[in-house]
Amino acid sequence: MKKYSEMSREELLALKKELDQQYAEVKAQGLSLDMSRGKPGTDQLDLSMGMMEVLANHADLKCETGVDCRNYGVIDGIPEAKRLLGAMSEVDPEHIIIYGNSSLNVMFDTVARSMTHGVMGHTPWCKLDKVKFLCPVPGYDRHFKITEFFGIEMINVPMTPTGPDMDMVEKLVSEDDAIKGIWCVPKYSNPQGITYSKETVERFARLKPAAPDFRIYWDNAYSIHHLYEDNQDFLVEILGECAKAGNADIVYKFTSTSKVSFPGSGIAAVAASKANLEDFRKYMQIQTIGHDKLNQLRHVRFFKDLDGLHAHMRKHAELLRPKFEMVVDTLEKELGGLGIGEWTKPHGGYFISFEAMDGCAKAVVAKAKEAGVVMTGAGATYPYGKDPKDSNIRIAPTYPTLEELEKATEIFVLCVKLTSVEKLLAE
Repeated sequence: MKKYSEMSREELLALKKELDQQYAEVKAQGLSLDMSRGKPGTDQLDLSMGMMEVLANHADLKCETGVDCRNYGVIDGIPEAKRLLGAMSEVDPEHIIIYGNSSLNVMFDTVARSMTHGVMGHTPWCKLDKVKFLCPVPGYDRHFKITEFFGIEMINVPMTPTGPDMDMVEKLVSEDDAIKGIWCVPKYSNPQGITYSKETVERFARLKPAAPDFRIYWDNAYSIHHLYEDNQDFLVEILGECAKAGNADIVYKFTSTSKVSFPGSGIAAVAASKANLEDFRKYMQIQTIGHDKLNQLRHVRFFKDLDGLHAHMRKHAELLRPKFEMVVDTLEKELGGLGIGEWTKPHGGYFISFEAMDGCAKAVVAKAKEAGVVMTGAGATYPYGKDPKDSNIRIAPTYPTLEELEKATEIFVLCVKLTSVEKLLAE
């Protein structure tokens, strides 16, 4: 198949006519398909239904230290939950605090607290002239929404196949004390599915920030979310690296069971240095008398240990793998060699990142919507919703059924072709 850019005007016009007809036929079907968010499908949620039975009427509702989990208390999590989430986070239980159901909530609170009360005794950010955050792009839209909400200036840092551009990160944080943090999804990143290399993690651990209250917001959302048993990405554990580099306090590591058990009713955790955790506990003592210990107990009784978590995630992978493979195969079959798009082939996580021709992403997403397929808004993977090249599109294959996803992917491919032809004809 010829590259679109090598076609004559006549060939492009003939192709456009053919594609227009296909598009009209699709629109006439009145479809309604949604692949806008990285939500688990119903079949994935069903995997955790046994969790609803582990705390039945007759169950012992005391944790291992004898505390009644129905009552107040145990502010930073029951010991067995700390062990379970500690194992998932690759840290010792004393380096972890268990929260409620959402790590995003904890990240929001952490930024809010830094604004109003500062980090470990440093000047509250709200009293500074300027506060900035580094944002690897394309990245997670909800991270960017948090910093935007607090009026923090966001600086784009390009992602590479090994993680953020570390030359740029090192230079910026060492020169500008207004830079207080960086957002990271280090494993199977949202949306590209990239895992940071060993060298990238080591360079993060050795950062020499100008701001003493600079923190790496390490959102390890997909730490055990592999698609393949025999082809898994490996991520170096950041807390240990930071401690080795004499930089123990520089990182907050967030995790949750949101896409392991039930997204609306999981448990979240933060792993950090003992000094950082003491800082966290100070505000927690005022904010809460303790999070949902019954939910913590439920998770521990259901999963038991790290092996139990891994066994459960293999069941998720069985359901997700065909979806990811179908999307990638369709993209390769329909768009391979045409020069109108590139895409990632992740080994885990929840997304596939698609790069359309420059200036085409918004038009592709709008065309897909008109044809009955809702996708993540173009630009969402960049701060302020502004993709400078208007090229990145996040594909979320997890929620629709395989049959719906096949249809949605076919329509997406058609919209990419049509938009690309229109762009070339307009040039």
